[in-house]
Amino acid sequence: MGQITLKQVRKSFGDVHVIPGVDLDIHDGEFVVFVGPSGCGKSTLLRLIAGLEDTTSGTIEIDGKNATNLPPSKRGLAMVFQSYALYPHMTVRKNIAFPLKMAGMTEAEQAKRVERAAKVLNLGSYLDRRPGQLSGGQRQRVAIGRAIVREPAAFLFDEPLSNLDAALRVGMRQEISELHQSLKTTMIYVTHDQVEAMTMADKIVVLNAGRIEQVGAPLELYSTPRNLFVAGFIGSPKMNFITGPEAEKHGAHTIGVRPEHIRVADDGIWDGVVGLSEHLGSDSFIKVDVPGIGVINVRGPGELGVHHGDRVRLAPAGKIHRFDAQGLALK
Repeated sequence: MGQITLKQVRKSFGDVHVIPGVDLDIHDGEFVVFVGPSGCGKSTLLRLIAGLEDTTSGTIEIDGKNATNLPPSKRGLAMVFQSYALYPHMTVRKNIAFPLKMAGMTEAEQAKRVERAAKVLNLGSYLDRRPGQLSGGQRQRVAIGRAIVREPAAFLFDEPLSNLDAALRVGMRQEISELHQSLKTTMIYVTHDQVEAMTMADKIVVLNAGRIEQVGAPLELYSTPRNLFVAGFIGSPKMNFITGPEAEKHGAHTIGVRPEHIRVADDGIWDGVVGLSEHLGSDSFIKVDVPGIGVINVRGPGELGVHHGDRVRLAPAGKIHRFDAQGLALK
């Protein structure tokens, strides 16, 4: 079981309210991602769930039991940190088994759990190596293995891929997703990277200044953002926002159009000049300076034949999102 419920959880440091009050239900077996900009409180919230930070007020329940004042060792959770925190003098086998040894488990049971974790993580041929003989991705898998052997109610990941290069991040992202499918255990994952959130999560929790802006499935947040903050944070490149007369035509204070929902066309309604032009093969990204509106980001096909200095016309080719003066989405 891995049901986690937060009821009006608050965290303050003196007069600074880092988490002003959060209510959240995380269901057994879900892959939930906390996402938001730096300083939004996502890691603090994860540490509150883990018991590494004390709550100022509110209740944290794990599988229906009040765990608010329990020490981390009594919560049945396993955390994987940004740093691998492996013991360099120990083999991979001993690193993975270390929490079991500290818990007083028999050597036979330790060996069985280590072998099982190594099989899941494809670490079988590395068990007798030391961390210094492994790549960054392999070391992160060892850290995850150390969490798996504890057979926790839930795994907590605090930006585990931030120390890896781009190619390794993609690979490890896939491995963690496959691990979730294999184990069917609740996972809570913290990242500032909304691409990671979109590709990995069953449910995304978007945080801003310690408050939850929206909770939902990735495509739900992409298609129906609740406000300007979520609309601007989810999606890459970020949504274009337009105010003034153009927005007023749509009965809104602000309209938003995603770069992939704008096409270059002779019958376009916005006339502008191309600035930056990036052609990546599969996609093209261009920035078009439109008088009276500003710079509009466009995502087009790889063969899009426009370049810096070209004059083009743009037309919306998908949903136009409407927002009121308070930044809330209009139906």
